[in-house]
Amino acid sequence: MSERPAEYQWLHNHLLGLEELPVQDIRFLLQTAKGFEGISTRSVKKVPALRGKVVVNLFFEDSTRTRTSFQLAASRLSADVINFEAKVSSVSKGETLRDTARNIEAMGVDVIVCRHNLSGAVHQLARSVACSVVNAGDGQHEHPTQGLLDIYTVAKRYGREDYNLAGLTVAIVGDIAHSRVARSNIYGLLKLGAKVILVGPPTLLPSGFAELGCELSSDFDAVLPRVDVVNMLRIQFERIQGQVLPSLREYQHFFGLTRKRMRLARPDVLVMHPGPMNRGVEIDSGVADGPNSAILAQVANGLAVRMASLFLVTSSGRGELLEKGRGEEN
Repeated sequence: MSERPAEYQWLHNHLLGLEELPVQDIRFLLQTAKGFEGISTRSVKKVPALRGKVVVNLFFEDSTRTRTSFQLAASRLSADVINFEAKVSSVSKGETLRDTARNIEAMGVDVIVCRHNLSGAVHQLARSVACSVVNAGDGQHEHPTQGLLDIYTVAKRYGREDYNLAGLTVAIVGDIAHSRVARSNIYGLLKLGAKVILVGPPTLLPSGFAELGCELSSDFDAVLPRVDVVNMLRIQFERIQGQVLPSLREYQHFFGLTRKRMRLARPDVLVMHPGPMNRGVEIDSGVADGPNSAILAQVANGLAVRMASLFLVTSSGRGELLEKGRGEEN
């Protein structure tokens, strides 16, 4: 595990969002993730950190990548993992989220990892149960572990082991209005000192984000030469109501990260995408699979970040760190 201040204490029972998480806790979680990173390269890819604990993936939205990542993260910590499919559960018969969660908790669950289509659903869940809750994406609100793994990827690429991102400029491009990934990235990046530029068509770029400290632009070509990182987002058609774009072809022309447009960027610009990608719309295959791409690195880093998240929110994780701190003080 990476070195931590002996006096530091992680006190959170849940991980619901980065907006309310203090900057020192964000740094601490990322430092913890660094300590777990090497487990994936070992011959035996398991540690007993959560042996005897039970983690439930409670997903009300489809998400192969996020659910698999959490499942593998819990498994590598030696926890028992249950995947709960809302479509084939009592939820489909009208059971409330609160009743579903409390019934699951009554089975001896330690952590519920929840993904829900409604913003704020995980906060309601956290108020209803005594076990820990980790937000795997709620509506258009936040996706904290995706934001954390994106930040971890940026920090690793630029050698910021202290997770101080001052001096770095990150462009988040695409459907900002409907993106919980964008919100978590914004909260985390700004707290860690990075400059954030949001790029997209005016219909998908709410002006309110400027109040958070972001720069807003609808001129991708003008922004691209200025940034160290470009994080491309997909258009979330499932959340869009009404006509917000003239056509996909026009969107791709102005906001797609093509090989031609990459010539405007710095040679070492870092290209990211949270997935799933719409190749040929927001990003070309040649860019997604090219030398500047960190997309697969994001997936690998996500495993370490989610291991750290599950470890820290459990009583065993908090207890181990508290005991470590008391031992070093004596």
